[in-house]
Amino acid sequence: MRNIKIIIKKEFKQIFRTRTMLGIIFVMPIIQLLILAQAATYEMKDIRICVIDMDKSSTSRELINKFSASNYFKLSVYANSEKEAESALGHDKADVYINIENGFERNLIRENKSNIMLVVNAIDGARAAVIINYASSVIFDYNSEFRDKYLSIISKEYINPELKTISIVNQNWFNPELDYKTFMVPGLLVLLVSIAGLFLSGMNIVKEKEIGTIEQLNVTPIKKHELIIGKLIPFWIIGLFELGFGLLVAKLFYQTPIIGSLLDLYIFASVFMVLVLGIGFFISNIAATQQQSMFLTWFFTVIFILLSGLFTAIENMPGWAQTITMFNPLKYFIDAVRMILLKGAGLKEIIGYIYILIIYAIIINSLAAIMYKKTV
Repeated sequence: MRNIKIIIKKEFKQIFRTRTMLGIIFVMPIIQLLILAQAATYEMKDIRICVIDMDKSSTSRELINKFSASNYFKLSVYANSEKEAESALGHDKADVYINIENGFERNLIRENKSNIMLVVNAIDGARAAVIINYASSVIFDYNSEFRDKYLSIISKEYINPELKTISIVNQNWFNPELDYKTFMVPGLLVLLVSIAGLFLSGMNIVKEKEIGTIEQLNVTPIKKHELIIGKLIPFWIIGLFELGFGLLVAKLFYQTPIIGSLLDLYIFASVFMVLVLGIGFFISNIAATQQQSMFLTWFFTVIFILLSGLFTAIENMPGWAQTITMFNPLKYFIDAVRMILLKGAGLKEIIGYIYILIIYAIIINSLAAIMYKKTV
């Protein structure tokens, strides 16, 4: 135990003498949360819309005003023909154009139906799908208002006054304001803890190799397991500190809800950090230089992030990719953090994830320990 304490003390001194590591520990979490939480969103506002109003009726103007009043759309161009509207889309002056046909109001009142053409710039397929959903929602809402306003008047004599309309009240659980940051920030917390743990532990032994101190450690009477534990515990503590620091920033800047128990979150994070540090330790055994270690770490980090469900729903991935995500530790931590912070889940709900991470941690740390050769 005394030898482990000496190694831990030595590691902390070495960490706080290295400016690069201090930047990763203190600067990266703030920048990552403040910038990525704003940029990593599928929400869109100020979608530029071009309008062709061939009907020029009060009904068509009401529909256009409905789009203008929306938080998502901004009326940018009025066009007199489809050619002008297509030119606006082609020259990136509009993201979508709506064509209201001549006779729109007349057909809607007399025949109870009318047509609207919606053309979207679909270079970015995901963005186009969101725009279509937003536009369809606006049109659907207007259609409901129109039916309530006009059709009830037209057929008033046929309507039983005792009949009441059905009212629908929506309840949004776990994210009542539908704020995308509430969904993204917990995932970004996982990202910063994982990156810090992987990079710091990945560069640890490699740096010892480069400066030549690894040979001195290898010939000391310290046992192999004492050296490994002493080297990894400081980064385990730093990883948990990163999580707490990130939670503080998330709460102060984004009012991220913390419904569940922080103790449950830290229990899960503790197991997760053991696995992440094992991966970093494994990488540091393979790499000969810090540059190689950073490349390998970044290679694994990118794969972990893309297959974690942070930016793309796992359910939307092909079958083979969903199978690979079962071996991705970030996937389990992101799910667990969102469940604890947003749903108030406890250990009972996440215990299965903990067992999986424990198995992975035992495997990867055992491999890393076997690969590390210490000469006594």
